Amino acid sequence: MTELSTLSTDLFDYELPRELIAQYPAEKRDESRLLLIDRESEATSEGHFSDILDYLHAGDVLVFNDSKVMRARLIGVKAETGAKIELFLIKNSEGDIWEVLAKPGRRLHVGDKVLFGGGGNSNSDSEGDFAELSAEIIDKTNDGFVIVRFDYEGIFLEVLERLGHIPLPPYIDREDEASDAERYQTVYSKVLGSQAAPTAGLHWTDELLSKVREKGVETAFLTLHVGLGTFRPVQVDDASKHHMHEEEFCIDDEAADTINRAKREGRRVICVGTTSVRTIESAALQNADGLWQLKAGSGSTDIFIYPGYEWKLTDALITNFHLPKSTLLMLVSALYDREKVLGIYEAAVEEKFRFFSYGDAMFIY
Repeated sequence: MTELSTLSTDLFDYELPRELIAQYPAEKRDESRLLLIDRESEATSEGHFSDILDYLHAGDVLVFNDSKVMRARLIGVKAETGAKIELFLIKNSEGDIWEVLAKPGRRLHVGDKVLFGGGGNSNSDSEGDFAELSAEIIDKTNDGFVIVRFDYEGIFLEVLERLGHIPLPPYIDREDEASDAERYQTVYSKVLGSQAAPTAGLHWTDELLSKVREKGVETAFLTLHVGLGTFRPVQVDDASKHHMHEEEFCIDDEAADTINRAKREGRRVICVGTTSVRTIESAALQNADGLWQLKAGSGSTDIFIYPGYEWKLTDALITNFHLPKSTLLMLVSALYDREKVLGIYEAAVEEKFRFFSYGDAMFIY
């Protein structure tokens, strides 16, 4: 097994022209391009995402992450000065207390308040003006996060739905638009809680899912709430020093039973996205016969998958193209050969595939 301490982050770097970073999704979800990678023959081919139907077999199990993206980005004003402040929700600690990213965080001190809606969207600097939502700064952490307590009337998630913005990734160089409320969400999203979309799922349509099931392919749905840390490039030279942020997951009995039957019967378990991979690999346990099985239940994971990883449940992966030096690119390189993956990325750049969240996809099987 490869020792993580010998794994240089620079081994996962590649050159990407900025114009290949998709700023909008394909006109139709399943019309994005699809790169097909046969690991056994090392052959690659290209099609559209809807062509994936031709590469799935009866008995395969597709594993989907049904987490739904929150409107996690709030834009308001500091009550005392009227200065524009942006809060990005990271984690709900307890009750109405949240860990957030604040921009600019240096302007905020314990006791300050930020207003959203009503007075929070006006040019007024009066705290007395009506605001639908306010956030009091109650602490600042050593790693740059801010702890706030929200004050509002009604149900927080409903207030957030009115006032919040779709949290598009920073490499999408525009403000969120009305269409993003639908397109930066999978058609099967169900459980609210992610700060970012499980992007391999954005290519699926209800019609394509119906065709998949008609072919005899099974589906299993689990939940992992995607945090910002999943998409951040590794900033240290020695990847072993990179810290993965924990993400919450939930696997019900039905999903576990579907996946476990497939493993017992030698059928393929195909993860739709790296979040599905991280969930099932985190919750895998060996039974008395030495066979890896998926355990139902809830928990959190900070699993870091890199070349040399011993795969337990994942047989194949549908995924988008990932950032240079990212943990996601390391995960893909663990499933296939690192040098071959980087060669595929270089070819994809030459062929002008579209990269990242709203970009094209690949199927590694």
